[in-house]
Amino acid sequence: MSSVLHSAVQLRDLSLTWPDGTVALHNITASFGRGRTGLTGANGAGKSTLLRLIADQLTPTGGTVTTTESVGYLRQDLALDGDQTIAGVLGISATRAALAAIIAGDASEGNFELVGDDWDVEERAAAALSALGFTGADELDREVRSLSGGEVVLAGLARLRLEASGITLLDEPTNNLDRRARELLYSAVRSWSGTLIVVSHDRELLDLMDETAELYEGGIRMFGGNFSAYLEQLDAEQETAERLVRAAEQELRVEKRQRVEAEVKLARRARYGQTDFENKRMPKIIMNQRKSNAQVSAGKHRGMMAEKVGTAESALEAAESRLRPDAHIRVALPDTAVPTGRTVLELDASPRPLVLRGPERVALTGANGAGKTTLLNRIAAGDVLFRIPQLGYLRQRIDDLGEGTVVETVHAAAPDRTPNEVRAQLARFLFRGAQAERPVGQLSGGERFRVALARILLADPAPQLLLLDEPTNSLDRHSVAQLVDALGAYEGALLVVSHDHEFLDQLGITRWLTLDRAEGLRESARTSG
Repeated sequence: MSSVLHSAVQLRDLSLTWPDGTVALHNITASFGRGRTGLTGANGAGKSTLLRLIADQLTPTGGTVTTTESVGYLRQDLALDGDQTIAGVLGISATRAALAAIIAGDASEGNFELVGDDWDVEERAAAALSALGFTGADELDREVRSLSGGEVVLAGLARLRLEASGITLLDEPTNNLDRRARELLYSAVRSWSGTLIVVSHDRELLDLMDETAELYEGGIRMFGGNFSAYLEQLDAEQETAERLVRAAEQELRVEKRQRVEAEVKLARRARYGQTDFENKRMPKIIMNQRKSNAQVSAGKHRGMMAEKVGTAESALEAAESRLRPDAHIRVALPDTAVPTGRTVLELDASPRPLVLRGPERVALTGANGAGKTTLLNRIAAGDVLFRIPQLGYLRQRIDDLGEGTVVETVHAAAPDRTPNEVRAQLARFLFRGAQAERPVGQLSGGERFRVALARILLADPAPQLLLLDEPTNSLDRHSVAQLVDALGAYEGALLVVSHDHEFLDQLGITRWLTLDRAEGLRESARTSG
């Protein structure tokens, strides 16, 4: 853990409970010093909430947050006004206007107060933008509406670089970034000064960190190394935990077997004693004393054996508590099957039409702003030469689930099934028992994603063409593994937009397409777009 004496951010018994009584964080104590820290944890662990508390955008219900310098914060759901310019995003519009007025001859005091010491603000802003890939001559006057999702993130990052806060918080900064933009972000992170805390599921970004912090089961754990080193330590700990579980299970079996054997012996002795008593082989007073002694001895022995079994059970419980759950989605989806060679999609694209046949798995890659999401929207809207009617579309933003329960949300997509049938299927998506009755609005991002996925894959009729738009954005590694599990059972055609090539490789992509502003849509080898 970072030294308290040199910490820029200090958390003491930090807690937050939402108005509905849900506990988001409880008694978190940690400190973050200068340097780069990767903040990880499962979806719903409270990572974004913790950043908002540090940024003073939330008020804790308990404990304190202490920061020693100014804080800059890049939100995960960064939303910018499309009417403003990049200069407005950077917060320098008023300063630029004052500079322009002074140059034009307006020497009013108000203009000089606005400029202050920022006479080179345009040059510094241009340099910050250039470092993140904005190289046009008039980038400061460019409207936000013209930016892609990835460019919006980079513009927000440029604002933070320009502000030069002593403490910088980044929440999932690689979302929607193509490979080139990610490299620009990685380069910026490598040279970042001050205190940097990054929430991310991007393995490559997390490996640039000096320190790793994980939110897990209500606590926080600090590790002095990058994410890969931390995972190696976790793997070693899990191997040790598994050995301890096996040893504890063996010990419990031995103790239970010895308890049974002891009970057999005690029962045999009791029968012998009863036979002696009935045959009056000794005086009655002696026989009664022996019977009483035997009962006391048997009671002590049973108590000792029960204590040993209890100790073994406690040891097993303690060993199992060190194991992390390995939840996998296991679901059969035969209704999604498409015969080999059957055309599921024909799209009039340049320079040649796009045709998908049978259960193809196609990756659509390309730079930010190339039009990948626009293409998927066209397909979903039916603006194509031909498209199979059974379509499922998982969009980048999952904001259309409504406010019903998990069961109600998925049942609405398959109304001919009974609620119990839906519950049985939801259990395979890891919503078991009371979890299936929770309101969707109370779920974490990863849980909402599983609801959206279940709603699509369990729909009636089942989708035989599935469109996915950056599905791994904001998902932790366990949720990505669950997505791969679910799609492993999908037997239809798949068209997926993603910059996550590790994920695409796990899906077993059969064709790679690249969309380029100049060249249009073309077949490609495994690309780096």
